[in-house]
Amino acid sequence: MVAIDDLQKILLLQDFTEPMLEELRPLVQVRECKEREIIFNENDPAENFYALKRGKIILEVEVSPRVVMSLGSVKSGNSFGWSALSPSDRTHKSNALCTEDCEIFSVAGAEFLNLLERHREAGYRVMQNIFAIFKRRLERRTFQLINVMRNHPDMQNLVQEP
Repeated sequence: MVAIDDLQKILLLQDFTEPMLEELRPLVQVRECKEREIIFNENDPAENFYALKRGKIILEVEVSPRVVMSLGSVKSGNSFGWSALSPSDRTHKSNALCTEDCEIFSVAGAEFLNLLERHREAGYRVMQNIFAIFKRRLERRTFQLINVMRNHPDMQNLVQEP
């Protein structure tokens, strides 16, 4: 069983009290993964929510058979597999691939949401943290899209000032 000390190192769980972590502990599965191991693929059912204890994971999307775009990386202490917490579409929107040996915690998304429901104050703070992460991602992606548009040769005539 996962140690409380290890759960306390997960950023998203920083507002959990020790009794809440004790309640979460039996729900958490630990998985050892090797470099290049795939955690999930785009469009797979999103049943589990993940947190990275050790290692590094890259999130990527296959744009075409010849082009794979990196969406970002997950470092120790961070979480991924958010689609398992979605109220509707529970499919992964990217691939998750280990770039080195990893140790991963997973918990069924429905069980994690039930825990947040039982502890609404901490659940609210967890959802605030998730919102902040999503906001940063959206801002980063918007910035990337604008830069692509500004710098793409076919778009130069449209975006240049007169």
